[in-house]
Amino acid sequence: MDDAPQPRTDDGEQLTAAQLDFLASVFDLVREGETATVLGLLDRRLPVNLTNSKGDTLLILAAYHKHAELVRALLERGADTARVNDRGQTALAAAVFRSSAEIVRDLLDAGGDPQLGDPDAVAVATFFELPEMATLLGAPR
Repeated sequence: MDDAPQPRTDDGEQLTAAQLDFLASVFDLVREGETATVLGLLDRRLPVNLTNSKGDTLLILAAYHKHAELVRALLERGADTARVNDRGQTALAAAVFRSSAEIVRDLLDAGGDPQLGDPDAVAVATFFELPEMATLLGAPR
């Protein structure tokens, strides 16, 4: 028997299988960089800080998959740079890991904290010997 809590809406209703499938497809769209489609869904009131079962937000996945345009659009719509997934990772740490200077700059400009998470973005840059990323993280904002 699975004792894990079942996903629910804000009003406490359990989500249907079709709703769960739809939400999973949104995360696939983010991974694929389907910016226009994702933004259309956000414009129809999909939460910008939607989080999957692993704690990944749309922003974390967009940063990890190096979709700079989507990252900027999510930030413009209020995506939270301080969200941490179940593995302790932030969007900033993901962008550092992927050596995406453009996304790192955008996240820092939006208030991303290089010392948030475990490992944090600074630790990622250090561990993976990414001097360009370390320099970006240390640069004054």
